[in-house]
Amino acid sequence: MNFKEIYLRALFGIIYVSIVWIATSYSQNSFIILYAFMLLISFYEMWQLRKGKSKIFAFIYILFPLSIIQIFALNSEIYLDKTFDPSPILMMLVLTWTFDTFAYLIGSKLGKNKIAPKLSPKKSWEGFGGGLISTLIICYLITDFNLLTVKIDNFNNYTLAIFIPFTASLGDFIESYYKRQAGVKNSGKLIPGHGGILDRIDAIMITIPFLYLYINLI
Repeated sequence: MNFKEIYLRALFGIIYVSIVWIATSYSQNSFIILYAFMLLISFYEMWQLRKGKSKIFAFIYILFPLSIIQIFALNSEIYLDKTFDPSPILMMLVLTWTFDTFAYLIGSKLGKNKIAPKLSPKKSWEGFGGGLISTLIICYLITDFNLLTVKIDNFNNYTLAIFIPFTASLGDFIESYYKRQAGVKNSGKLIPGHGGILDRIDAIMITIPFLYLYINLI
């Protein structure tokens, strides 16, 4: 990766994260619009990936989590003060971005033992372990300094931090499988240096249902 590619990836990564963070946290309406937009674009990208192939499970992979995430905006009963609160999704995003970033950085430098080389040749156990530890460290800092509070009774940040590396990796592998079958590197070209929307949200696709299930079980 040359300097221009690194610059583009960093620049548009910051822009993407900023837009997602602001839209998720600004209001109930901006939350709904953001994730509805993501659903439409990622659905189109998956349609392109699955041309001439079975689409049922691929579409479920898109529709199920991005429909569930709207419940966080529409069902205020899950929050302690009974009003819309994006904190559980923001916490999920922070910890997922932390895992993705450090898994990539550590895996790029130290990765030798590949997890699933046929699906995602760059993913290594070293990267996964480094990402997991980094996620727990960031979770500790957020919790200890009260940087972000999830206003749901009995919610435990560390539980989320522990299962995110597994669900994020699974979501990534599923998308990688569909890209491999399509013979492409990225799901689209919407975000320079990153690919499509689906390339950016694959890590939350399995996490969202698990997060919703966890909230409703505690």
